[in-house]
Amino acid sequence: MLTVFVAALAALVPITNPPGAVAAYAGLSAHLDEADRRRQSWLTGIYVAAILTVFALLGTLILQFFGISLGALQIAGGLVVMHSGFGMVVPRALGAGASDAEKEHAATKTDISFSPMALPLIAGPGAIGVIVGLAARNPGILDRVGIVLAVLVIAAVIAVLLRYGTPLAEKLGPTGVGAITRVMGFLILAIGAEILVHGLTAALPGLA
Repeated sequence: MLTVFVAALAALVPITNPPGAVAAYAGLSAHLDEADRRRQSWLTGIYVAAILTVFALLGTLILQFFGISLGALQIAGGLVVMHSGFGMVVPRALGAGASDAEKEHAATKTDISFSPMALPLIAGPGAIGVIVGLAARNPGILDRVGIVLAVLVIAAVIAVLLRYGTPLAEKLGPTGVGAITRVMGFLILAIGAEILVHGLTAALPGLA
């Protein structure tokens, strides 16, 4: 259980990207008053925990229902994770591709805790793919407990960082946050490549 817990935590830290989450939260919550900012930081952590826990417990059943192999999931998840990491290393302008109405809605939305913070910014396809893949490779009850504990730890860390780290992100400014985001993006690229390699070797055993 301890080994699975450490592996899950190590995979979730870069893919959920807590520093990037703080930077995004600082921007998205700028129009909220202090009480709402505090409340929604805790709510974001709760939603992240709920989303990833559901997939940790039911992920293999979902795969079986749709007839998706673990190799295929890892290949798809690896590509999504690599795309996310590349987008952080070579970021595009915030809101690029969105319509004016969508940008206005994002800037004035009063509750950002579930969407877009928890889903898809933190507990997005990459994090879900990692959790489902870990759960499929570690089907034991204690293994699942280890994965859920890792989910709860990362959700608590994110909630605390959003609550107390937002002023720090504002002080760092775009340059400081951008540097941290690029480093995390490179780590996420590497994790995505590792997931992709595992998926290819699982789907095509001859490659091993």
